[in-house]
Amino acid sequence: MEINPNFSERSKDDFQLVLSAINGSNPRAFERLLVKYKDSVYYLILKMVNNREDSEDLTMEVFEKIFTNISHYNSQWAFSTWLYKSATNHAIDFLRKKRLETTSIDETRTNDKGDRLDRSFKIASEALTPEEVLIKQQRVEHMQETILKLASKYRQLIEMRYFQELSYEEIAEQLNIPLGTVKAQLFRAKDFLLSLYKKNPNG
Repeated sequence: MEINPNFSERSKDDFQLVLSAINGSNPRAFERLLVKYKDSVYYLILKMVNNREDSEDLTMEVFEKIFTNISHYNSQWAFSTWLYKSATNHAIDFLRKKRLETTSIDETRTNDKGDRLDRSFKIASEALTPEEVLIKQQRVEHMQETILKLASKYRQLIEMRYFQELSYEEIAEQLNIPLGTVKAQLFRAKDFLLSLYKKNPNG
């Protein structure tokens, strides 16, 4: 398994943890990956299913699935990309198993004659439909492909800010560069990314 030379330092660290998890050289590799990404995965899923309890369960299921299939990891993609895509797919599967657009609530009543009346109410769900989630996922995947076309320093900034959800201050600290530089380079990175996306909006 060869590492992608364009990986950010964070992705390189993840790659080493994945290798350690596969060959068993570091028994805490799985734990470190879980601690590192649990919150990000949880909030990603929460945005899709709009239920905290379900999101907590789904988050743990995603990590269980990822760790079970860790040997299938494609090292040309950052571990975080694989993880977030798996989380998105798992949430889609969950939503498909539920009645999304409406929930039937049966209410039994009787009329003046004592006859039983069954009424079914339809309550609209606030969650995204499977189709809407799929469209959103396709847009995210296209955006991820577009990000890979950026210069490495800009790609790293985009990943840290929008995929790892780090603050400007955290990015500046990790990269050991001034806060103003982070903001300026992120502005340029977003400008380049938008230009690339507009050139090929449908992937």
